[in-house]
Amino acid sequence: MEKKTFFINGAVLLLLCLSLSSTTTNAHNITRILAQFPQFSTFNHYLTVTHLAPEINRRQTITVCAVDNAAMNALLAEHLSIYAIKNVLSLHVLLDYFGAKKLHQITDGTALAATMYQATGSAPGTAGFVNITDLKGGKVGFTAKDSSDGEFDAAFVKSVKEIPYNLSVIQISHILHSPDAEAPTPAPEVANLTEIMSAHGCKVFADTLLANPDAENTYTSNVEGGLTVFCPMDDAMKNFLPKFKNLTADGKNSLLMYHAIPIYESISMLKSSNGLMNTLATDGAKKFDFTVQNDGEEVTLKTKIVTARITGTLIDEQPLAIHTIDKVLLPTELFKADIAPAPAPSPETEKAKAPKASKKHHHASPPAPPSDSPADAPADGPADGPAADLTGDTNDGGRREEGFWRVVSVGLGSLALNFLAYANIGFHLSVEPVH
Repeated sequence: MEKKTFFINGAVLLLLCLSLSSTTTNAHNITRILAQFPQFSTFNHYLTVTHLAPEINRRQTITVCAVDNAAMNALLAEHLSIYAIKNVLSLHVLLDYFGAKKLHQITDGTALAATMYQATGSAPGTAGFVNITDLKGGKVGFTAKDSSDGEFDAAFVKSVKEIPYNLSVIQISHILHSPDAEAPTPAPEVANLTEIMSAHGCKVFADTLLANPDAENTYTSNVEGGLTVFCPMDDAMKNFLPKFKNLTADGKNSLLMYHAIPIYESISMLKSSNGLMNTLATDGAKKFDFTVQNDGEEVTLKTKIVTARITGTLIDEQPLAIHTIDKVLLPTELFKADIAPAPAPSPETEKAKAPKASKKHHHASPPAPPSDSPADAPADGPADGPAADLTGDTNDGGRREEGFWRVVSVGLGSLALNFLAYANIGFHLSVEPVH
């Protein structure tokens, strides 16, 4: 009985390891999915331009109703503002899962689905809902709830991609029309960046930005298309000012622009965006990039010199986000990286590696005098020596994480197999020979 239990436990462990190795993440990337289908290239482009793509990627249980390039051209011919186009496209993102099978098995033949347009709070009344109806002859019709004529605007064409109960991408024949979504939408008021920063603990950085008009103008001109600022808190910036004053005019502008990226990134989006980020200072071979990393609720920005932590958010209203950080970001294009000393060996290691005593007597060299310039002093050019290879896209973090779990699962699987082998051997050794 004891031996049988031993084998059952081993089998359970093996099955657990196999299930772990086959587990995959539910994360999806709508732009990558649509990029495989050239007929949706215009639709895909405007999901990116309107910043809807990141919102789709971070949501679970969602359906994207894509339209082909011809249908998008018909929408663009109406000459709507980019903000109205965003409202229209957000009406094509349903906050529920509708795969091909579910569309043809709708309870009572019709369903009312909430959309991302409704979730924004901008849709009045029921304008943010879409009516889906299973029609005669195997057709499925779609229309906006506030459609003026009551006719179905579009019909289901085919399923493009299904990740069951997480993401469904389907093609519909035409754009869904909504008077409220297509109504003229004013551009959001351009916020005064320096006033916001000055009023919330980043006055020193704001004043420094005002003193450098080129950098300030670059910030302002990027707001409409999307801008995220990482603003060092006053204490950190005050301590850094002496080094900042030693930079050239071009270096000062680059340092300030290094603290902003030309896309909108809310804190929730940053938590799912591990990897390299280009900045306003990025210029060809002059990378001026940093790495975003997160650990639970904490998000950090890492250069090769310093790691800064995001401590708060001053404003998060698309297309603008301003986050506070506890340190000034130092790019290797302007500052020399500090070479960390090798860790001191343990006494056991010292004893194991100690060479045999030599007959010759050696005198210890005196310690080197301290360097006159600190490790983060401004450099004349890029930091000396080969830099670590940090090239890659923002999905590198996800690939590293996936690779980590694969290694863990393979290791556990191997451990389970060894465990079973050991149990089998023990079992045979314990069986007495029959006389």
